[in-house]
Amino acid sequence: MTTSQPAAGSGTIPYDRAMERLRGEQNLMLGIAGGAAAALAGAAAWAGVTVGTGYQIGWMAVGVGFLVGVTVRALGKGVDQSFGLSGALLSLLGCAAGNLFAMCGLLAQQEGVPFVQVVSQLTPGMARELMTLSFSPMDLLFYGIAVYEGYKFSIRPITTEDMAGA
Repeated sequence: MTTSQPAAGSGTIPYDRAMERLRGEQNLMLGIAGGAAAALAGAAAWAGVTVGTGYQIGWMAVGVGFLVGVTVRALGKGVDQSFGLSGALLSLLGCAAGNLFAMCGLLAQQEGVPFVQVVSQLTPGMARELMTLSFSPMDLLFYGIAVYEGYKFSIRPITTEDMAGA
């Protein structure tokens, strides 16, 4: 059960003690490393679904944001805003990578060449062109939801158990 968090510097002893203990358990680098791996896994799943179905499914972005956020929280155990910002950024990067990998996969399928060959020949200009060709205004909505989820799910909530154990 979560509890509402008092304002920073509110001076409530159980909250301050809980925050001090929980901050000691944080590991931002582990959270970022795990979140990056989750973003890459989500991007690969996005590409696989898109190539397999032949359809770009915007809801995959929501899955990427959720996966990244939950992974950053589980591994980083963070209560600070830096974890949320990291999760949001990694979610956005995961969505962009998923979109790009999907386009590379469709191009590889169309040309009858391996996916790795297309990716190995990818230049920044080609990547920009592929992303531009596949862009839809609806992408902004799904990317926005993914960024929100990446932020929200990356920060560990303070529970009544946390405050009781302080």
